[in-house]
Amino acid sequence: MTPARPDPAAASAWHLLLLGAATLLAYGNSLQAGFQFDDFNVIALNDAVHSLQAWWASMPGIRPLLKLSYAANWALDSQPYGFHLANLIVHFGNVLLAYALMHYWAARTGPAATRPDRVALIGALIFALHPANTEAVTYISGRSVSLMAWFYLAGLVLFLRQVGPVARGQPRAFAVLAFLLALSVKEIAVTLPVALILTLWFCDRPRIQTTWPIWLASLLGLLLLISLERYRQFFATSLETRTLAENLLTQIEGLHYLITRPLFGLRLNIDPALPTHLALTSALAWKLLIPGLALLLALWQWRRRPWLSLGIAWFFLHLAPTNSLLARLDVANDRQLYLAMLGPAFIMAMFIQRWVWLLRWPTVVGLAFVLGSASHARNADYRDEISLWRATTGDAPDKARPWNNLGYAYQIAGRKDEAIAAYRRALSIDPAYEKPKANLREMGVAAP
Repeated sequence: MTPARPDPAAASAWHLLLLGAATLLAYGNSLQAGFQFDDFNVIALNDAVHSLQAWWASMPGIRPLLKLSYAANWALDSQPYGFHLANLIVHFGNVLLAYALMHYWAARTGPAATRPDRVALIGALIFALHPANTEAVTYISGRSVSLMAWFYLAGLVLFLRQVGPVARGQPRAFAVLAFLLALSVKEIAVTLPVALILTLWFCDRPRIQTTWPIWLASLLGLLLLISLERYRQFFATSLETRTLAENLLTQIEGLHYLITRPLFGLRLNIDPALPTHLALTSALAWKLLIPGLALLLALWQWRRRPWLSLGIAWFFLHLAPTNSLLARLDVANDRQLYLAMLGPAFIMAMFIQRWVWLLRWPTVVGLAFVLGSASHARNADYRDEISLWRATTGDAPDKARPWNNLGYAYQIAGRKDEAIAAYRRALSIDPAYEKPKANLREMGVAAP
């Protein structure tokens, strides 16, 4: 089999038009959404991103390129529309990069009859339309994931485009630059060197020895992060949140949630109610069954079906930074699946291309319709704060924070009675929760 390099220009024009049209149909209504949740603290109420001068004055700080993107957006227009448009453009850029990467994967790991262009189209379509990705696209603060993924995937594709000794220097240099830019958006981009090794292990093993510039850039990037006080505080807070052992146990819960719910587009939630764990119980141990079996399948099939093993390994690699050692205040978020989603999308695309014969394209059309419709419906939840927090409390009725946030949305909308009821519901769940108490006092109502 002749190796093929990832090149989005090699795709037929109708593939690109189809991907663009499908993405726009699924996400067009996201342009009508407002600021939500962390968007207020991170953007709307954060003076440091309200001008380029203010951004510069706030440096050095964490995630500088992400904040620069917010400042540039605000300078053009402080309304949510421009932020959502930028997020949608970034997402479509990632769809094209996913197409290029999956084309490369399919050409190198698929059997002789594989059509890499078809696999790339189907896989990129799944990635473009999957409803779990709405949190990284429609939620403005989800840009930390999607923009990081843009530079991350660009770095991978640029490195993999190297063909022959003449072309080695320039693509490699741009790949290293893209990696450093990804790190400056979000620190979880540190997995890129491992993702590159993973891809080359399955696709072009002799070239692994040429990856040293990426590893050097990774080391320099980590040293830079450690040298900044804000990042040291960031990691210290993580270690204070839970011990390493407690977080590993808790992330079994988080991983189970991501695999069994948003991965299948079920009950998406911007603030899921997930418990923390201090000890390994039998119920928690059972939740290791699915990831354990998936990893065993990857080991079993890595010679016979390398495409399957590659997709599984990619998935778990890109969940590792957020769902392993370092604790976060939230156990899991749907947007953590964004970059990991390329693995399952590639597996599904290979399966459809190889084993669904006469019904291949009806299957693709049906799948695209289901995924796109689910994304479009989920985007509608983001149209205002009341609709989002209604959806969230409907899915997580026993978590106090969504009820407080719903109460505040009612309060600023002038719906006093509904606000009071929501605050009281939050306090019935967590009597020590101070925010709903303060909000009730602000309304002149005694807290229960």
